[in-house]
Amino acid sequence: QVQLVESGGGLVQPGGSLRLSCAAAGPIFNINTMGWYRQAPGKQRELAATITRGGITTYADSVKGRFALSRDNAKNTVYLQMNSLKPEDTAVYYCNAEIQSTRWITYWGQGTQVTVSS
Repeated sequence: QVQLVESGGGLVQPGGSLRLSCAAAGPIFNINTMGWYRQAPGKQRELAATITRGGITTYADSVKGRFALSRDNAKNTVYLQMNSLKPEDTAVYYCNAEIQSTRWITYWGQGTQVTVSS
């Protein structure tokens, strides 16, 4: 079945960088928008960044200028480059994708922890 496989989370100091990857695997016919959402402790899940198949990106105001989202359509993979990380970026980051297999379904990854702390 279709699944999203995430990698790249971890612990980083304030001002540091991390790169998250998310690869869609399985019987995939087409992928529309892909992106990353995040959920901090005690808070609701929120959008971090999304990218359409054509490369149009959307960013949360809190990450604009620091995060960069890109995708490789040939590899069904999306990358989130996170720079100038702040403690408030600490959260579980979830990959999200609109995928057409037998029908269109929105899939979620299992989540990867990003901790920004000195």
